[in-house]
Amino acid sequence: MASSQASGVNTPPYVDFKRAVELMLDGHPVIFPTETFFALGSRALDADATARVYRAKHRSTVRPLPLILGDWEQLDMIAKVHDELMPLLKRFWPGPLSVIFPARLRVPDILTGGTGRVAVRLSSHPVARALAQAVGEPITSSSANISGNPAVVSVNQLDEELIASVMGILDEPPVPAGGLPSTLVERMEDGRLRLLRAGAVTSAQIAEAGFEVVEEE
Repeated sequence: MASSQASGVNTPPYVDFKRAVELMLDGHPVIFPTETFFALGSRALDADATARVYRAKHRSTVRPLPLILGDWEQLDMIAKVHDELMPLLKRFWPGPLSVIFPARLRVPDILTGGTGRVAVRLSSHPVARALAQAVGEPITSSSANISGNPAVVSVNQLDEELIASVMGILDEPPVPAGGLPSTLVERMEDGRLRLLRAGAVTSAQIAEAGFEVVEEE
């Protein structure tokens, strides 16, 4: 570490799980693995921490941040869920399916991008889920990159500017699978699902679960 500092090279701030939780509880975003890619996240109900995520990524605040749940009970903390969607959630959660719900009033406006809605999934990655459980609320889970750059599956691929903006990188197995991002859908008033982003869960799989999928025009 000393030689890295002497040469002017910053050492990535790797942390263990306990320290990652402490950082999140103190309002600091952390980089962590998910089932798809590495993510940059913070406590969902901490507006200041959410703002730090936007700044670190150079992400427009009109674009809502997706959320990861630690368990099923955390869903009610942040979202109003239509009963008709429960079979869909039980079929694909935990897993890479994000669903947009109306946000509860306690959810900070900055998190929803002013839309009043949140995109949520129950992650199948044990570390991501454990983080949310440990901090006691859902966590934001935006891809760990500068906006516009590719998502990454290894800490070695992280952008140096992003690394410099965070206090913790949690690199624990399993390694993100990469490939497609989480699929993003939203329930329409007629009960059909609008596909907002194609991803790891296919439209055919959703249809097999009994839901009609309409692609966004």
